[in-house]
Amino acid sequence: MRRTGFTLVEMLIALTIFGMLTAAGVALLTLTVRTQATSERLLDEVGELRRAGALLNADLGQAAQRLSRDRDGRPRPAFIGAAGDGELLLALVRGGNDEEPLQRVEYRLRDGQLERLAFARPDGDSAAVTQILLSGVRDVRLRYRDRLGDWQPVWNVSDPTRLPRAVELLSDSEVHGSVRQLFLVGNGR
Repeated sequence: MRRTGFTLVEMLIALTIFGMLTAAGVALLTLTVRTQATSERLLDEVGELRRAGALLNADLGQAAQRLSRDRDGRPRPAFIGAAGDGELLLALVRGGNDEEPLQRVEYRLRDGQLERLAFARPDGDSAAVTQILLSGVRDVRLRYRDRLGDWQPVWNVSDPTRLPRAVELLSDSEVHGSVRQLFLVGNGR
């Protein structure tokens, strides 16, 4: 009479093959999870840079040739543009619509963070809503294109209502490295 079943050697071979398939599956799953985490981190980093560029593009694209006034009533130029060697980088009055009136917007580099400050009103001293756009910023350099097509290191013109045609932003950060962005100001005229 012949018995049916598996021998000990056959069972050991089957368990070894099952163990190898399980180990390969775990390795593949681990690699997939690591790849997913890296992809999410990189997408967040690129998204951060795109959001900062989109806000700058919107603000500079709606720059108004309107003077603003400080809390003491002294006039400020329509556009202030620094080279990037101080805390204040840009200050301008941004145009709006019926739902969103004119507002003053400033960009600052403070403690390695590029910040956007949006003031409720273009004149006087109002509270600002601060938004951190980029972190880990090591350096920022700005240039401004004038009507003749020349690039200026700072925006310092005799007519306080004149806007530059374009702004170049060179930033160096720990996360993004060196990035060059160009933005049209106002209607670009």
